[in-house]
Amino acid sequence: MKKRFDAKVRTEEELYAFQLEGLKWTVNHAYRNSEDYRKKFNEAKVKPEDIRTLDDIRKLPFTTSKDLQAGYPFPLRSVPFEKIIRIHASSGTTGKRKVLCYTRKDVEDWADMFARCYEYAGCTKEDRIQIAVGYGVWTAGWGFQNGCERFGAMSIPLGPGNLDMQCQFLEDFQSTVICCTASMGLLLAEEIEKRGLKGKIALKKMIFGSERSSDSMRARISELSGVEPQQLFDIPGLTELYGPGTGLDCIYHIGIHYWADYYMLELLSPDTLEPVEPGEVGEMVVTTLRKEAAPLIRYRTRDLTRLITEKCPCGSIMPMHDRILGRSDDMFIFRAVNIYPSQIDHILSGIEGVGSEYQVILDRKSDGKDYMLIKAERANDTSPKDDEKVKKLIEREVKKQILVSGDVEIVGYATLPRSERKTKRVFDNRG
Repeated sequence: MKKRFDAKVRTEEELYAFQLEGLKWTVNHAYRNSEDYRKKFNEAKVKPEDIRTLDDIRKLPFTTSKDLQAGYPFPLRSVPFEKIIRIHASSGTTGKRKVLCYTRKDVEDWADMFARCYEYAGCTKEDRIQIAVGYGVWTAGWGFQNGCERFGAMSIPLGPGNLDMQCQFLEDFQSTVICCTASMGLLLAEEIEKRGLKGKIALKKMIFGSERSSDSMRARISELSGVEPQQLFDIPGLTELYGPGTGLDCIYHIGIHYWADYYMLELLSPDTLEPVEPGEVGEMVVTTLRKEAAPLIRYRTRDLTRLITEKCPCGSIMPMHDRILGRSDDMFIFRAVNIYPSQIDHILSGIEGVGSEYQVILDRKSDGKDYMLIKAERANDTSPKDDEKVKKLIEREVKKQILVSGDVEIVGYATLPRSERKTKRVFDNRG
């Protein structure tokens, strides 16, 4: 069935031609209308007319979060103020927030992208979509809301937290879709189970944004909430790149389709800034193709993923990347080994008897050495008598796969803190 909000291009050749047109427009627009970009281009000795093929993107300089901070409060602005109708900012708590401005066309494009997400998730206009993410200056609530209205389904803009009201609305309004962080999804699923709501609610889909969800977490959410595993979706989101809604894993869950008719994606080694081989993990570097107010040119997101090269059975020509595996700046060094939280996550997800929640605690003791403790929740309905066996298995797999030794502590189910937003998992106390 034809999708109303899908890309107009129908072949990869058409997509590449569209991208090249968008890349040329973006570079010319930024060079002519942004002092910051013009300066960067001149320093790199590149002009708009130098962009003749898609490969020429590698001639362009990178943009980073430091550029956003340096240009605060209106970084990368490439249109007159009278054309700016909205600003959004990141929810970061350190330093100056990353603020991006939007023209009316930017907002419209974002709504169309997000409507496409709902479409790829198999939503219909009959769905009732409960939006349990934050509203305000950050992009989350606005993105889900505008996309829902553009799509044409009923929106229930509840916001995050308040589990009593979330459950009441699920029952009273018979919401069929809920949009939240994966951590909030786990909290809500536990409440659905605790309150015996499965037979009283109509929930059939959950769309997770803002954070990576592990396989074990998704399995637990499905078990507790009654939502089928294939109806749990991941949606990427980055304030700098419009906000949430720039892609979605479709019902086949092979990878996240990203909207390559709105932005180009490069996967580069964080160390060399050279392209990684297809299938290898790299840092996502994005270049917008239509964004007017604050275009991004080779923006280093710090998010890590890999390209999925196989074709999706859904038939979409939109390319795919894997779920976000972590961030290059989330990496921590333990005994000279670079470790990403996603590596711990992957190990724990593959061990029977381990729940979805964990913490990594790093300390430096009086002997001057670094120590790592992994606290892992026991799976629900698993006997504590198996704790020692599970503990040794985790320690062995960490040693085998990450090449470091750490202590493991198995704790009771639901004893580690849950969060309505992103759950903090790494605690580095080494100073």
